[in-house]
Amino acid sequence: MSEEVTRRLALAEETAREAGALALDFFMRRGELEIEAKTSAQDIVSRADREVETLIRARVAASFPDDGFLGEEFGATAAASGFTWVIDPIDGTSPFLSGLPHWCVSIAVHDGRDTVAGVIAVPTAGEVFTARRGGGARLDGRPLRVPETLNVLNGVVGIGANHRTPPRAAAQVIERLLGAGGMFFRNGSGALMLAHVAAGRLAGYWEAHMNAWDCLAGLLITAEAGGRCAPFCEGRDLSEGDAVLAAAPGAWDGLRAVLDG
Repeated sequence: MSEEVTRRLALAEETAREAGALALDFFMRRGELEIEAKTSAQDIVSRADREVETLIRARVAASFPDDGFLGEEFGATAAASGFTWVIDPIDGTSPFLSGLPHWCVSIAVHDGRDTVAGVIAVPTAGEVFTARRGGGARLDGRPLRVPETLNVLNGVVGIGANHRTPPRAAAQVIERLLGAGGMFFRNGSGALMLAHVAAGRLAGYWEAHMNAWDCLAGLLITAEAGGRCAPFCEGRDLSEGDAVLAAAPGAWDGLRAVLDG
């Protein structure tokens, strides 16, 4: 692993912890936050999202001024170095503002070809997931490995849904999953559910469309923990987003069969 990536992963973890602490402070005072709708009443944002992303960008720019950004709240800036930080300051804003613990800070580093480092900090659980390409995945410093015995029948599958895709897309997958003897779970944070796949807590995760900032860190963490992940935005711009599928190896074929109908 190159020294450039190692240094960026270290900064990503340090920054995710600091950003998580700031987000947690906002979470404990969420009644003071003004909630704004973006594209729909379910697509919401608050000052917490913006201030946490601002903190992340400032920390990165101080150490790597030539790196670029692709963030949920403030969009994209070009990278002169070849490295782009793909960040979601609070993935799971709806649970966050509702007082539910299912949210996280997601930070990925992309080198123009692949995601090379990823961190997901979960302040309400005191957990930090990390991964670097070719270097494995860790939870609080301990190696992560997806259980080989986990499948669609003995595990739970995370399902994502959002305003960008027709409601029937998710409804059909849930119906087929239940018909096949499986069970679904949704907590409102796709990044966190991907981390749960890496930790063996979920057998898999599917969503018809995700933005890069929601999933790049989680996909790398899952893959480095031994899970299987479908390509994301292969041959296309990351800003377009794509469908996401990640699963334990033993759940892959069963979940694919559910998706294929």
